[in-house]
Amino acid sequence: MKTITKILTSASLAAAALTTAPLAAQVQGSVATASVSGTLLRVPGLTTALQQVSTTYAAQLQTVQTKQTELNNLLTPYDANSNGSIDQEETAALQSSPNFQQIQTLRAEIGVIENQITAAQIYAVEQVLAQYQAALTEVATAQQVVMVVDPASLQYAAQGADISEAVGTSLAAKVPAVGIVPPAGWQPNPNSVQVFQEIQRRLVIQEARARAAQQQQQQQNPQAPAGR
Repeated sequence: MKTITKILTSASLAAAALTTAPLAAQVQGSVATASVSGTLLRVPGLTTALQQVSTTYAAQLQTVQTKQTELNNLLTPYDANSNGSIDQEETAALQSSPNFQQIQTLRAEIGVIENQITAAQIYAVEQVLAQYQAALTEVATAQQVVMVVDPASLQYAAQGADISEAVGTSLAAKVPAVGIVPPAGWQPNPNSVQVFQEIQRRLVIQEARARAAQQQQQQQNPQAPAGR
C-alpha cells in the first residue's frame, strides 16, 4: 500500500502534468481535493479516542503538571528578564547552579511522560490513517474521480470539488472504534507523526476560532446589568 506521502506526491506530479499536456492527451474525468488531516477529524472514533486520552492518562497528566510547576519554580530565579524562558545569556548561570542536575532530571521525566501521552494520540491516528487509502479509493471510484490532490497545493478549486466529507464517512464505517494504548514495542511511522502534527494544528486553529466567535458574541449581546 502506498504511503500518504507517496499518494500526495504522485497527485502533485500528475496535476503538474495535466496543466502542461496538450488537451488531446489529458485524462478525461473529474479532479477532486481531500485533506488527510481534515478527513481524519471527521471520524467520530478518532475524535472520541483523542478526547479519551485526557481521561485514560489523567494520572500522567497530573504528574506532568506537578513536575512542571516544580521545574518552573527552580527556573524562575534564573529568568533575569522575566520573559518566561531561559535565554542564551541566562543559560550559563543556570548550568552553574546547584539545582542544575535536579532541573535536568525533571526535564527528562516530563519528556518521558509527555512522549507516552503523545504516543497514545499518534497510535489512535495511525489506526485510522491505515484505512485512508481504501476509503479514498472507494469514494473516488464511486464518484468517477481520476485524481485527488491536497487542497493546500491548489490555487483554485470549484465549489463541491472537496470530497473530504465523503471520505470521512467511508473511514468512519471502516474504523468505528479506535484504541489509545499502543502495544508493547510499537513505534509510529513518519506519516502518522506528520498527520498527527497537522491534526494538532487544525485543533489549535479551531479552538482559537471558537474563542474568537464566543468573544464576538459576548460583545454583540452583553448581559443586562444586574437588578434591571
